[in-house]
Parts: sequence; structure tokens; C-alpha cells
Amino acid sequence: MSILEPAPSALHRQSIVIDGLIVSNWSRKLFGEMRDGGLTAANCTCGIWEGFVPSMQAIAEWKQLLADNADLITQVYSAADILRAKQEGRVGIILGWQNSTGFGEDLRMVPLFRELGLRVVQMTYHTANFAGSGCLEGVDRGLTDFGRDLVATLNREGILIDLSHVGSQTSRDVIAASTKPVSYTHCAPRALKDHARNKTDAELRELADRGGMIGVTMFPPFTAKGNESTLEDYIDAIAHVVDVCGEEQVGIGTDFMLDMPSERMGYFLRDKGYGRRLLTPTGPKFPAEIGRIRQFPNLTAAMERRGWSDQRIARLMGGNWLRILGEVWA
Repeated sequence: MSILEPAPSALHRQSIVIDGLIVSNWSRKLFGEMRDGGLTAANCTCGIWEGFVPSMQAIAEWKQLLADNADLITQVYSAADILRAKQEGRVGIILGWQNSTGFGEDLRMVPLFRELGLRVVQMTYHTANFAGSGCLEGVDRGLTDFGRDLVATLNREGILIDLSHVGSQTSRDVIAASTKPVSYTHCAPRALKDHARNKTDAELRELADRGGMIGVTMFPPFTAKGNESTLEDYIDAIAHVVDVCGEEQVGIGTDFMLDMPSERMGYFLRDKGYGRRLLTPTGPKFPAEIGRIRQFPNLTAAMERRGWSDQRIARLMGGNWLRILGEVWA
């Protein structure tokens, strides 16, 4: 073991470890890293800007990956499947979208995709769609009437709603309309970095007060020190959100973007994939101690160095995600 990859602690080995969002260039190598890092499950993005047909194709591709790598990964449909993955020494794959455009304007598509295993859906990605406005839309007009119907349908079908890239007003509308807890699967506190993608303390608290879940990201453009951020800076961000929301509503949402070709990164950063540039590419550089998924044990170790209790660490590393997902998916 190297200095940057020490042996995992007993607490890390015993804990349920869940990442609220990873979007990467998936491969057997990465699945091996997930298992080596002690990851129990992760919300794996399989949709960004796509409509119905490419969204179906993406899930078909994931089904093939799951079949070809069944010794390493297994699909998650329920909270019980996450516990099963832990017992079997495999990584649970939660299929999620970072946009709701895959449904088109047809709510009948929601139960169809749920049957295929879709379990997390973000309402909008950066800009506006049929449901509402993203955080980079010029004017956030809030949740549309169709968006309200979509929220009700996602609640009924037991799919977790994500608001990470969603505009402030649209987010407030969703939080008020939803009968189930919603989430920021991967966000950073605006109190530490003033960025349109980050959430104010008031926004974090409003979601948590309704039983929602916050996955704290370490994506460099959204952190105080950018590419110079360290693992300890990331723990500081987690600590800030815990201070605001309480330790029972907070977890990990790394937003890892690993082995991603540059053209794919460009697709994420342009409106609808090919339009105007929304964000300037920065070549994000994650902290050296947590730059790869296999280094997940370093997160637990850093929390232990803070003197946090085993109970708090177990909650933050995945226990809270397991509880919230079980509640929403039930």
C-alpha cells in the first residue's frame, strides 16, 4: 500500500459506502476500482441531455456492462439490493439521470424506465426543459405545470428526485410539491465558493428540513481552492454542510468524472450537448488523496482523524443514503 492508498480501516470495511453520484467513462477497470475502494453502491449517471431513444440505448448498454462484469457489479432496484451487494462483495449500480428529458413529454414513460431500474432523476441539467429551469438558465421561472405532474409521478413510482443542477426557484417549487424527500446528490456549499452550481445555506437547510439528502461534492470548479483543493478541504465542506443540516441528512456525492475523453466533457458543458458553452472547461484535478475511486478508504480515514464518532462516519459514508433511498423507493 502507498501513502496515498493506505489499507482501509476496520470501520471502512464494515460500513455501507455509497456515492451519491459518479459520471465516468465506465469500464471493467473502474468497476474493479470501485470494489477495491470498498464502495457498496453508487448512483451512476446514464443520461444527461438525451431524449427517449438514446436514453433507452444507454440503459441497454448498462445492462450489457452488468452482464459482462457480474463478478464485480450488480444492479440495484431496492435498498435490500444494496445490502445484498455488500454481503456478496460486489458493487451496487444505481442507474440515474441528470435530466428528465428522457421521458419527453409523456409521463407514461416514467413507470417504463422504473421497471428497467431507473432510480434517480434530476429535474433539469443546467438549463431549462419541459419541467423547469436549471441553475445556469438566464431566468428561473420555476416548476412548470408539467413539472408538477412529473414530481407527482416520480413520487408515485418511487424514484428519487435530484436538484443538484436545478435553479433556485425551481428547486424550491419541487421541495414544496414533493411528498417524498428529494436530494442534492452532488453539490457544494455556496458559503465556501460563490458559484451558480453551489447551494446557499438556506437552500441546503430548506431541503434537509423536509427530510431531504445532500451529497457533498469535491468537483474542483465548485470548491474554494479549485484544483488546489486537498482531501482536508473536502472534509471541511462536508463539516460545513453537517453544521447547517445535521449529520443525518448528509453524505458523499463525489461527481467523479474519470477516464473521460475531452469531447465527452464538452458535451456536458454545452447547452443541450451541442449549443452555447455554459461552463469553461478547467481540466478538473481532484485531490491527490481522493483522485480515484479506489482511494475511498482515505475519506473514512480523514473523518477518523477529525475525531468524529464511528456513528457519524458510518452515516456520512453511506448510512444516510441507505435510509433515504429506502424511504423513497419503498
